[in-house]
Amino acid sequence: MSLKQVNNKNSEVDEKLAALITNANAIRAISAAVEGTLGPKGLDTMLVDKFGDVVITNDGVTILNMMEASHPAARMLINTAKAQQDEIGDGTTTTTIMAGALVNEGLNQVVKGVPVARVIEGIRLGTNTAVSFLEEQSRKIHNVNDPILEQVALVAGREHQDIAALVTEAAKLIGWEKLMERNFKLADTVAAQVGADNHVFAGVVIAKGPVAQEMPKELEQVKLLIVDDALEPEEIEEEALTTEAGFNHYLANQRSFAENIQKLCQLGVKLVLVDRGISDLAEEICTDAGVMVIQRVSSRQLRKAAEHTGARPIKRTGLKKNSEELEKYVGYAEKVVEDERLEQTFIYAGGGKPMATILVGAATEEVVGERERIAKDAAAAVQAAIKGGLVPGGGSMELAASLAVENMRRDTKGMAAYGVDCVIEALRKPFVQIVSNSGYNALEKLGDVLAAQSESDSNSLAMDCDSGQTTDMWNLGIVDPSLVKIHALKAASEVAQAILRIDTIIKKKESAAGGIDFSDE
Repeated sequence: MSLKQVNNKNSEVDEKLAALITNANAIRAISAAVEGTLGPKGLDTMLVDKFGDVVITNDGVTILNMMEASHPAARMLINTAKAQQDEIGDGTTTTTIMAGALVNEGLNQVVKGVPVARVIEGIRLGTNTAVSFLEEQSRKIHNVNDPILEQVALVAGREHQDIAALVTEAAKLIGWEKLMERNFKLADTVAAQVGADNHVFAGVVIAKGPVAQEMPKELEQVKLLIVDDALEPEEIEEEALTTEAGFNHYLANQRSFAENIQKLCQLGVKLVLVDRGISDLAEEICTDAGVMVIQRVSSRQLRKAAEHTGARPIKRTGLKKNSEELEKYVGYAEKVVEDERLEQTFIYAGGGKPMATILVGAATEEVVGERERIAKDAAAAVQAAIKGGLVPGGGSMELAASLAVENMRRDTKGMAAYGVDCVIEALRKPFVQIVSNSGYNALEKLGDVLAAQSESDSNSLAMDCDSGQTTDMWNLGIVDPSLVKIHALKAASEVAQAILRIDTIIKKKESAAGGIDFSDE
């Protein structure tokens, strides 16, 4: 075959697979952006915006959220990583690099002549085998006081001992039942503040102080009310005030509103959390009565306060209810303290469901965001471990799963076996990247560990990133939540299949209004 014929053949292949090659390049670029952060020796990434503001982070989802990506395939992968973060709270980097490996190897197989349909079939087979294997190998946790949870927090929290201790203490305060709830996220209890001391307590924090300096700074045995509205009289249109009847109605509204506020004070309410603003009249009455009022509290903080204290949010029209009815909306807390320096208010030991707050301190604005991200990762990992159990980390379990998939491949008939190869490659990618980031020869260490796992029949062997020796991850305390691994593999497989299935890229025609124009030309 002449050189000209070879070039023509290559051009034919490139033209036929143009969409797949373009998408694979975009996926590869996204994967490359985060792979250097993986593992204990992973490095940080600096993100710079057009104003020169800088974020330095090791957190995969933060990098993906902040990086500029315009290619549709790249955005697909970023959205998949975000879904991993929303569902599990950790494992976005693993998801991204495994998806990159699946797409890259899938492209290689297609270029060799394997039909895309067979590649996708093999990816599904390999993924199902690996997921089943990971589920079987998971060690369940049965007690929130299990000391292994602090090790989970330490690994996910990038060896920050202080943060790991805070997270595990918070898990104990909240309890097993609450941590198992689908809609509750331990990571949401994390708050970071410049100048604050590390602190975990049974309660919630409101990121505001009272509306008036004269209001009390500390309360005990506190009844509280949550007003999911403005603490103001009902509005009257200005035109109505020009008539005597309208003005009399305005005065009656003011009197009724004042009576309602005084009724709260007589009920013994000492703290009022308000969704919106508060009128001067309400502020004056509450200040005179020694009631602390905090206005414009976020909806999320109001929900947490209501759940923890047992308060039922009420609208301002509900304040017209009689005292006996209003009592049903009142919550309770052992103590409420304002921290003027931090401009925060702490609500301790509520009468509702158990709740904890993890307050992470930082010395400067530059590091407070990263400290918060680290704590959230650690909290998410601890909760995931409680829900789904543990597997050894360091890439060991993915390698063991790759061996299980490799065994399954021998029984796979037809060209789908080449798709199974993609899964084997993807499962080995996290370990390879951890080794590379640690400064060792990835090919050599991969061979050493795979041989050691096969010979010893141990699934927990991987490389000690400090010594470079093959070591048991259980013994080193390197453990990961099973759910992180399982969900990462599933998510990576789904997005890879979607990318590989794309045969053509067509730019949509848009109408002058910005929508798609389906009219005949």
